[in-house]
Amino acid sequence: MAKGATERAGPLTADMRVVVLHGKEGFLQTELTARLREALTERHGGVDTIRFEGASASAADVLDECRTFGLMTAHKMVVVDEADEFLARGETRALLERYADAPSEAATLVLRSERWNKGKLDAKIEKVGTIHKCEVDSDAKAIDWAIRRCEKRHGATLEADAARGLVARVGPDLGRIDSELAKLSLLVGGSRPIGPADVATLVGQTREEEVWSAQASLLSGDAARAVGHVRAILESSKRDQHIPLSYACLDLARKLHGIAWGLKAGSHPREMAGKFSLWGPSFDPVMAAARRGDPRRFAGLLSAAVEVDHGLKTGGIDAQRGLEGLALRFARVLSGR
Repeated sequence: MAKGATERAGPLTADMRVVVLHGKEGFLQTELTARLREALTERHGGVDTIRFEGASASAADVLDECRTFGLMTAHKMVVVDEADEFLARGETRALLERYADAPSEAATLVLRSERWNKGKLDAKIEKVGTIHKCEVDSDAKAIDWAIRRCEKRHGATLEADAARGLVARVGPDLGRIDSELAKLSLLVGGSRPIGPADVATLVGQTREEEVWSAQASLLSGDAARAVGHVRAILESSKRDQHIPLSYACLDLARKLHGIAWGLKAGSHPREMAGKFSLWGPSFDPVMAAARRGDPRRFAGLLSAAVEVDHGLKTGGIDAQRGLEGLALRFARVLSGR
């Protein structure tokens, strides 16, 4: 696991009665849950796993399950997903605080969620279990994780430069990194280390290429194409795609606005390209759109992109509604309507 993230609280053990796994890395939550189950199985010989959806489960049902002895096995692992929603309802947090004071020895309660609100419950949990933050907040930590994961889980050696190239392409998404490592270790085999050339050949688009792909649809002026592309990205299997997609929208609006004003003031296109890092396949279509567009309308588009980006990062707007609406605005501005 990435240092500074999940290793902070130490390993999970069979003695823990309440465990919290929170953070954006669902892959790590799943991995840690599996490790905890292995530890419990080794200790007790058999473990029943009972799952609840926190958005609909009641505290009474969850705690009754924890306190009731299993018929077939000596121990139960009771998992509650969306634990933040579970704890936010009624007297649930108070009931969990009382349960943590004297948890059942026949069950381990696992609370999983993306968000975790600190409170009195934390100190009580840490006396009988642990709280793990499941996040990798930098590319450097993801690179370190990928090297160790490749050797330990896939039995192959990943060179440092190859790990950097892999993270540059897929981002610090541990689930996708692990999937790519499985493919690389299978195709390259254990006869030699996995190098940068293997990553370049066998791993898909870079993040920059994905960003440009979205921007190309936004530049088309075609509402159906722009909204359809946004929807496809948001509904893909990757997690948290609304953040890089919002970046793509904001970056494009910023370039269109700045270049349009610069050209109107008489600046040379190449000068504007250097100022806004506009190179490669994006140069001609962005420059053409900036030339034919109204700088004032681009200013409004940039303002809308900033507003959507802020709303997504603060939880103030729905990702799909906000980004599809922004895609429609791009289409209106770029089609001249």
